[in-house]
Amino acid sequence: MEEFDVFVIGSGVAGQTVAKACADKGKKVAIADRREFGGTCANRGCDPKKVLLGVTEIWEEAQNLKGKGIEKLPELNWKKLQKYKRSFTKAIPAATEKNLKKKGISLYHQSPEFVDERTLKVEGKTAKAKNIVIATGYEPRKLSFKGSKHLSTSDDFLNLKKLPKSIIFIGAGYVGMEFAHMAARFGVRVTVLDSGNRPLSAFDADLVGTLTDYSKKLGIKFIFNSEVKAVEKLRKNFRVSYKSGKKMKSLTSKMVINTAGRIPAISALNLEKGNVAFNENGIATNNFLQSETNPGVYACGDVSDNGLPLTPLSGREGYVVSENILNGNRKKLSIPVIPSVVFTLPNIASVGYSEKEAKSRFKNIIVKQASALDWFNAKRINAPAYSYKIILNERTQKLVGAHILGPNAGETINIFAMAIHKGMKADELQSMLFTYPSLVNDIKNMV
Repeated sequence: MEEFDVFVIGSGVAGQTVAKACADKGKKVAIADRREFGGTCANRGCDPKKVLLGVTEIWEEAQNLKGKGIEKLPELNWKKLQKYKRSFTKAIPAATEKNLKKKGISLYHQSPEFVDERTLKVEGKTAKAKNIVIATGYEPRKLSFKGSKHLSTSDDFLNLKKLPKSIIFIGAGYVGMEFAHMAARFGVRVTVLDSGNRPLSAFDADLVGTLTDYSKKLGIKFIFNSEVKAVEKLRKNFRVSYKSGKKMKSLTSKMVINTAGRIPAISALNLEKGNVAFNENGIATNNFLQSETNPGVYACGDVSDNGLPLTPLSGREGYVVSENILNGNRKKLSIPVIPSVVFTLPNIASVGYSEKEAKSRFKNIIVKQASALDWFNAKRINAPAYSYKIILNERTQKLVGAHILGPNAGETINIFAMAIHKGMKADELQSMLFTYPSLVNDIKNMV
């Protein structure tokens, strides 16, 4: 039996942060991952997605300026783009393992299972640890209708050697919308099916409505309030049967991708034997990110039930866990205001309270909402959509929410995140000097 001070399950940002910090302090550390080392974001998530997105950003800007100085659109090449993407991802697993080994960390290439509160079974061996850290992240939500085995995943899409002529995405969340936009610009015939009445339920309905209208102009077909009942493999296509209202309908495509959301990756851990409580959001933890039922277990990153499943927060949580393991429970997780963005084109981004949330929390609010299509920065690039909704607490005049749809909204939203975090008032933001005529400077007009 191997004995460790710390055993980390998961090699993403959160897991690596804990493992390295504890190893640097002389602790005997092990880390395990059933997939390639480096985690989702670097290998098969946000980073490769943004690389693939890059060329469609160029194409979109050229399309918007066609006839206004651009005469010929750039030609997109998926095969060459995939090769370029692999230059970012290919070296990550080996480099991650090398860095961990340098610190004397033991590596396991399998998902461990709990045997008891302090013991794990991994690679046919038994490992005991004073502290076990769960940092396994999220995985695609499994769908259980007939023929669900024929569904592809986001991993499959990111690694496609050749794009099919048609794709059906089941789910209109972050991933479904981002991939739909990407595929449509490459000429794929795209359909998005969702059980709700609109995409992106976590984002402002007014801005999402504008984004949906523009998405339709790209050729994306939406089918809402629909429940998929079966997927059937035909000779050359797949048939998706779904219920819409009281009627059964169907459509066919070359590929069907499950983008119905992601859930905590905990099913293989045998948590009951480890006395580790969990819920639909992940491992149940206290403010120290310590298991509520097993004090020897911590959880950090997406799999913890604290906060949103976002990479920047994962690193912060990993730091909190390492501090508490090394120094006793002294460090509580303090979550700052968290911005989020969907990398459709245009981006839709949000930080702070929604209009509905703000109305429930404050006696009176001010909502500043408008289209910015006639502003210089939109007209300059002939942007197809640019609008905003800014929310203030009327009593204090402080910013409490910001929602933007438009070019580079994923960058601009960070200024609003800083302003809300610092408790800034509208006039304080207006008094700031920004470069002109930059998109960030537009926020002074928004507030």
